[in-house]
Amino acid sequence: MLRITDTRTGHLVEIPAAPRRLLRSCVHLPALGAGTDDGTGIGPLHLRVPLIGDVLARTAELNGLQVVTVLTTPELTPDRARALDRVMAVLGIHPPTVIGPHRPEAALGGPADVHVTAGDTDPGDLADGARIEVGRVDTTVPEQDTAAPADGTPTPVDTADPADPADDAPDPLAVRLLLLGRPYGTPVTVTGAALAGAGRTLRDWRRSVADWAQEPSRPIPADLLGQSHAALAEDLDVAAVLALLAEVAGRSDVPAGAKFETFAHLDRVLGLDLARDVGHQRPTGP
Repeated sequence: MLRITDTRTGHLVEIPAAPRRLLRSCVHLPALGAGTDDGTGIGPLHLRVPLIGDVLARTAELNGLQVVTVLTTPELTPDRARALDRVMAVLGIHPPTVIGPHRPEAALGGPADVHVTAGDTDPGDLADGARIEVGRVDTTVPEQDTAAPADGTPTPVDTADPADPADDAPDPLAVRLLLLGRPYGTPVTVTGAALAGAGRTLRDWRRSVADWAQEPSRPIPADLLGQSHAALAEDLDVAAVLALLAEVAGRSDVPAGAKFETFAHLDRVLGLDLARDVGHQRPTGP
């Protein structure tokens, strides 16, 4: 059973309602602005909304559901449409059916079970289905504030660590990890330092997964499987899954083969390409 908090009522609701096994999801892209550096009008919030739609679809599929996802957009020029396709691809977002500003029922095959929208936008009359409102994404922070807040928000520094040579080649999936690190309705601050930290986490996890893959496979411990699936099925708590992976990576009581299977299994939802370096380890001999 997959449940999300309908932001219109504040109550957890099951989607789709039992016993139906097809989830119809409609993702609403906010109106594009002209203030971005690349001139496309596509900003971080425009990535976070379809990203949450992608995680919702992946979680539903992990729970044995069939999923149809459509993306409603404002009228897009051909250049903006191509730019949107490119940025969704580099963030690992499975391509939804893009239907422009049209109503989604025909493409979905019926009324939507859930709408994924930006929290500060009004996508129109959404009488059918539950509603997931995605929190804003901030990129401007006070320059003098360089300490990490106690609540875990990204460190507000807008330059990468010059001492880390890997920062010269940023990983686009670090953006995905950073945006997934907070509950979907919570604002996220994107900074250079936060992206650099996410990139280091990805590199560390990928190296570890590649090392664990060399050991005999072991089943995922039942408690880890249950905790992770329960977190995802209860309001898409991806942040709890990421915290669980960080804990598992350091546990001596979990065999390496089980760690590999755990990371590989949950990456079906996370979409972080955690097994990318398997088979590409550097020789460790003299």
